[in-house]
Amino acid sequence: MSYIESFFIHLQIIDSFFWSYIGFSLVVLLGIYFSIKTNFYQFRTIGKLKQTIQELHHESKQSSDGGVHPLRLYFASVGGMVGLGNVVGVITALVIGGPGALFWLWIASFSGMLIKYAEIYLGIHFRTPNAQGSYDGGPMYYLRHAFKTSLIPIVVAVLLCVYGVEVYQFVIITDTLSNTFALPKIAVIATLVSLTLYTAIGGVNRLASICTVLMPAFMIFYMGMCFWVIACHIDVIPDVLFTVFKSAFSGHAALGGFAGSTFMLAAQNGVARAVYSGDIGIGYDATIQSETKSQSPEKQARLAIFSLLTDSIICTLSIMVVLVTGLWHKTPSLLASEYVAAALGLHFPYMPVFMAIFFFLAGFTTILAFFTVGMKCAKFLSHRWGERLYLVYGTCSFVFFSFFDPTKVMLIMSVSGGLLMLINIIGIVKLRDKIDFK
Repeated sequence: MSYIESFFIHLQIIDSFFWSYIGFSLVVLLGIYFSIKTNFYQFRTIGKLKQTIQELHHESKQSSDGGVHPLRLYFASVGGMVGLGNVVGVITALVIGGPGALFWLWIASFSGMLIKYAEIYLGIHFRTPNAQGSYDGGPMYYLRHAFKTSLIPIVVAVLLCVYGVEVYQFVIITDTLSNTFALPKIAVIATLVSLTLYTAIGGVNRLASICTVLMPAFMIFYMGMCFWVIACHIDVIPDVLFTVFKSAFSGHAALGGFAGSTFMLAAQNGVARAVYSGDIGIGYDATIQSETKSQSPEKQARLAIFSLLTDSIICTLSIMVVLVTGLWHKTPSLLASEYVAAALGLHFPYMPVFMAIFFFLAGFTTILAFFTVGMKCAKFLSHRWGERLYLVYGTCSFVFFSFFDPTKVMLIMSVSGGLLMLINIIGIVKLRDKIDFK
C-alpha cells in the first residue's frame, strides 16, 4: 500500500467518525438550541425577504462608508454555496446513505440557518477596517474574543487556506470538460487556474460582480428543469417521500446494485453534505459577508437564512429528480456526477453538453468564492507574503489533485471542513450572548 493510499484510508476513518457522532450532534443540537431560544427565528424570517432587501438597499444608499453592496454579497455567498456540491455531492449522500439522507439534509439545513446567522453576525460585529477602504472579518476575528488567544484564529486561517482551494469541484469540472469536448486536460486545467487567479486577485468586489451576473440565470434555469422533471413524475412523489422518511430512521436494504445503508449512514451523509454545500459553521460566508456596507450585523446576517434556503432547495431538487425517475437504484453503474444528467436527459436533449457547461458555471463560482476567502486568510497570516504564497500553493494544489479520484478529493474538503466547523461552533457557543436575533 502506498503512502498516499494509506493517507486517504486514515482520512476516511476520521471523516466517518466525525460526521457520524461529533458533526451530526453539533449541528443538530446547536440548531435546536438557537431555534428554541429565538422562538424559531429562521421560520419567522423567511417571510421577510422583501423587507430585508428593502432595508439593506436603503441603508446601503445612505451609507458613505466603504464595503460592498449587501445584495451583491448575497450572490457572492450563493455563488460559494450553490455549486457541484448541490448536484454531485448530495448525490453521493444519496448513493451511500440512501433516500433518508435527504431528510437529514433538511434537518441540518434548517438547524444550520441560525448557526450561519450567528457566525455572520459575529463576523460583522468584530470586523476591522482595512487599507482598501473595506473591511476584514470572519472567524479569525471573532475567535480572538472567544478564546482570548491568537493561536486558534491562526489555526482556523490555515484550515480555511486549505479549504479555500476547492479541489473537489475543480476535479469534476476539468474531467467533465475534457471528456465531453475532447479537450486536452492540461489545457483545461491551465485555463481554469488562470481564471481563478485573476478573479481572486480582484478580491471580494470582483467576486461579487461575477456571481451577480452568473448566479441568477443559472439558478432559475436549473431549478426550472428540475421542477419540470418532478412534475412529470408527480404520481410517484408520495411513495418517494414515504421512502425518504422511512429510510431516514431505519436505513435502506440493498436493492439491485445499491449498497444497503443504515440510519447512521443516512444521517452522517445527509448532515455532512448539507454542511459542505451550505457552508454551515465553516466560516467562508462570515468572511465574505463581513465586507458589507451595512452597519447592521443582524440585517446582513438575515441574508444567510435566505441563501441557505436557496441552497437546500437546489439540493432537494437534485436528489428528487434522481429519486422520482428511479435512477438511484436502477442504474448503479453511474458515477455520482452522472445521475442528475441522466435523470434530466430523460426529458431534455443534449444533456451531456448542457451539463458540462452547467458544471463549469456552477463549480466555477464556488471555486472563485472559496479561493478568494483563502486569499484573505493568507493575508491575515502574513500581510506581506501571504497572498503571493497562496497563489503558488493554490496553483500547485489544483494541478496536483486534478489527477485524483474525486471521492478521495472530497475527503480533504470534508475533514478540513469538519475541523473548521468544530472550532467555529465552540467559538459561537462562547460568544452566544453577543448575538442579537432581531
